[in-house]
Amino acid sequence: MGETLRELLIIAIGSALVSNVVLSQFYGLCPFLGVSKQLKTASGMGIAVIFVITLASLVSGAIYQFILQRFHIEYLRTIVFILVIAALVQFVEMFLKKKIPALYQSLGVFLPLITTNCAVLGTALTNVQKEYNILYGVVNGFATAGGFAIAICILAGIREKMQYNDIPKPFQGMPIVLVTAGLMAIAFCGFSGLL
Repeated sequence: MGETLRELLIIAIGSALVSNVVLSQFYGLCPFLGVSKQLKTASGMGIAVIFVITLASLVSGAIYQFILQRFHIEYLRTIVFILVIAALVQFVEMFLKKKIPALYQSLGVFLPLITTNCAVLGTALTNVQKEYNILYGVVNGFATAGGFAIAICILAGIREKMQYNDIPKPFQGMPIVLVTAGLMAIAFCGFSGLL
């Protein structure tokens, strides 16, 4: 039991901080850069991504283990995972539209883009590639999504503060955001000594 907990902790820290999906692997940059203008919107996107990636890890892991492997059709995993992710994003979209319409409006086009967010599919495929069982896959998915949420919220907080700074004209807009994201990636390299 202690060894399993230790392994889960290593997976969680590694996925969230050391191998951050956005700042180390550069997956999911579209919503990372597009939705990080305000902290409220960024935190909403972070929560939506946490929900989708965690649930996608659970469902895709179960489908892979109990259906694809059992019938020796593992080669269909990418197509099946894309369908699972699309269905989950539709569920999140319907929920937000009905229960939290303000967040639904502020996320705009980026909410359906979670379907094509390579971080979601990349996490499901990583779980299979590293041969994680369902529990390990869910922990990896949750930690990966948590790392995405941490990164997008930090960037949103910095961008809100940058509005009040005197930024040279060539760096205004997306150039300063990309420089900031690069500096964040360098800062997250400091976590590599944890593991």
